[in-house]
Amino acid sequence: MSEYIEINNVRKVFRQDDRETVAIDDISLSIKKEELVSVLGPSGCGKTTVLRMIAGLTEPTTGEIFVDGNKVTAPGSDRGMVFQDFALFPWRSVRKNIEFGLEIAKMPAAERRERVDKYIDIVGLTDFADARVHELSGGMKQRVGIARAMVNNPKVILMDEPFGALDAQTRNIMQAGLVRILEKTDQTIVFVTHSVDEAIFLSDRIVILTKRPARIKEIIDIPWPRPRDRASPEFTALRKRILTELEKENVLN
Repeated sequence: MSEYIEINNVRKVFRQDDRETVAIDDISLSIKKEELVSVLGPSGCGKTTVLRMIAGLTEPTTGEIFVDGNKVTAPGSDRGMVFQDFALFPWRSVRKNIEFGLEIAKMPAAERRERVDKYIDIVGLTDFADARVHELSGGMKQRVGIARAMVNNPKVILMDEPFGALDAQTRNIMQAGLVRILEKTDQTIVFVTHSVDEAIFLSDRIVILTKRPARIKEIIDIPWPRPRDRASPEFTALRKRILTELEKENVLN
């Protein structure tokens, strides 16, 4: 796998009136094509800010970000986002929600339907293609959001706590579903989460950030193939080690 996302010496400062807040302080990171990298860190440390800078929604104060060799200066169709709150159109069906971006791009109807059917099948919603959003469970809604992000064939999918609003059982089901989706697609995924268990279960690598101003504290390679056994001694030991590192960052000084 080749380097696909390059974050080079990125710093982000927020300014309000006469105050400056350094959110991100000199972060550099390379992410390979088809890799899933999770970002962990204390609450408010800047995880979502990193995601928004890759998306082109927020500019770095200093430093540069590249996707497939192209400098990120604005949002683009090569990057899709999945949010925690689903962000679906309640008046549209599952199919109509997923195909929205293709409509904007003026893709012909027959091609659009073929593409949408493919991703409806990938996320396991074939029987609900014509259902309205209010008829869906939380997990189903999130699968619609994932399909909507993927159907445009972005090179990168940016996921901001996508399962954070779900109950524990549904969250585990969605994580297993995402693993199956990964087997059928070739996207590169950057995944922000507060859940250590989720990060270990899904990721090729985990990036741990310090408290604000965020720096990279550690990058952990996950050596085990998917699917992973959450009850294995190795999984449990790694969870404990990561939690210990996060607790150090959460200590109030």
